[in-house]
Amino acid sequence: MSVISRTGSEFDIILISAEYWDDHPLSPVGMIARVLDAEGFSVGIIEKPLVEADFTKLGSPKLFFGVTSGSIDSMLNNYTPLKKMRRDEPDMPDRALIVYCNALRRYFKGCRIIIGGIEASLRRFAHYDYWDNDLRRSILYDCRADVLVYGNGEKQIVQLAKKASDGQELTGVKGTCIISKEVPDDFHQLPSFTEIKASKEKFCEMQAGFSINKNLAQQYEHDFLLQFRSPNYSSDHLDRLYSMEFSRKMHSRSNLKMAQFSVVTHRGCIGECSFCSLALHQGSKIISRSEESIIFEIERMAKHPEFKGYVDDLGGPSANMYGMDCVGCDGKCINCFKLDKSHERLISLMRKARQVRGVKKVFVRSGVRYDLAMESEEYMRELSAHHVSGTLKIAPEHTSKKVLALMNKRNERLADFILHFERLNPDGKQSLRYYFMIGHPGDDEKEVLALVDEIKKLRNVEQFQLFTPTPMTPSTCMYWSGIDPSTGRPVDVIHDYNTKKKMKTHMMKAVGAR
Repeated sequence: MSVISRTGSEFDIILISAEYWDDHPLSPVGMIARVLDAEGFSVGIIEKPLVEADFTKLGSPKLFFGVTSGSIDSMLNNYTPLKKMRRDEPDMPDRALIVYCNALRRYFKGCRIIIGGIEASLRRFAHYDYWDNDLRRSILYDCRADVLVYGNGEKQIVQLAKKASDGQELTGVKGTCIISKEVPDDFHQLPSFTEIKASKEKFCEMQAGFSINKNLAQQYEHDFLLQFRSPNYSSDHLDRLYSMEFSRKMHSRSNLKMAQFSVVTHRGCIGECSFCSLALHQGSKIISRSEESIIFEIERMAKHPEFKGYVDDLGGPSANMYGMDCVGCDGKCINCFKLDKSHERLISLMRKARQVRGVKKVFVRSGVRYDLAMESEEYMRELSAHHVSGTLKIAPEHTSKKVLALMNKRNERLADFILHFERLNPDGKQSLRYYFMIGHPGDDEKEVLALVDEIKKLRNVEQFQLFTPTPMTPSTCMYWSGIDPSTGRPVDVIHDYNTKKKMKTHMMKAVGAR
């Protein structure tokens, strides 16, 4: 247990997390705690509670409990794509949010509970659950929480705290979900839970209707799940968040140790890969921090007593999307002719970051979107000459045009990128590291064998993953329904575990033989 601040004998808010927390901007609980503390609320934190004494040791909060599994869904954390335990002893309970919230209901009758984080965000509507192999209702029902926060949640948690402090109802807050007996007029209704249980076409209709930019409603037996549209975040707001004085103190068992001196440059992703849930969590538009804010963070970081001169990572979901902020269109950014793909803002940032006193090297470890990188020769040279730590991560995902189309991925420029990178690194001291995915809807053993033949031509194919259906993604919709929700066309899906194991074995032999 750790405490951000305390006034009197009680905390205003108690945060409960299935992860260890760090006073670091990449720690979900660390960020939320800092935001609340900056607004004058006293915050207590309980990590990984197991028994009643763990839940009750800080007493009851004045305002509410905030509960999260952290930066990953607990089921994804605990199980492999073949549904085997990842470790002998899971480091968080299965369905952590439900376990924690139900414990709080037992120990603190009538308490207010707010849930958030990835597990809450991506299970906020009815969803296919891979581990049950069935549809589940919104997690808000199973947790019996008062409010669900989706997305990063900094704006939401402050507004909820102020409402609770003023004795107001916790309703109408942008970026949250609640259960209601009625649907307001300005809400779009998704297919009901009953409808999607009865029809896979309706499930696809629900998938196509998901958006963080709309007020949405979904009917259950006697009431409705309401989603209030996401609040708007801006560069100024991100600058304020990341300017808070994080100590960067890490828990001894933190998952973030390798990222202690990383810097987040932006949020959102314009890639909209079918298997990724980021668009329904952070959004499908880029919001970049100002150059001044990032440089200030690096300058402050360089004075940290544990800093050795190396910035672990300068990036975001895709490092080279920094500066590609939306100019106001409603379409898909990555295909927009107005999108600035020059990388000018990023090149300027990288150069200035290297000049900060005390900085020896600024690494880019987030991985880059190579099709966008090819738009700028200057960026390619800058990146290769100064910011690669031995290998640069890229994710072609597959080589099959059929599978790539269903993934909403493009790799037409992969060969050109590889050739260009090798020309920039003729001594071979720096190389590319490739990531692939198998078992995605549309994939089969034949396609994987063709992929194996292709990767024999590549160096550093060290990792691949077997597709795991996670809530709310188009790929998961395909896996459950056998239908592409964007076209309504049927999709072949491998559900058989023996075939999945064969596909995995083919890839392991190919990678292991290198």
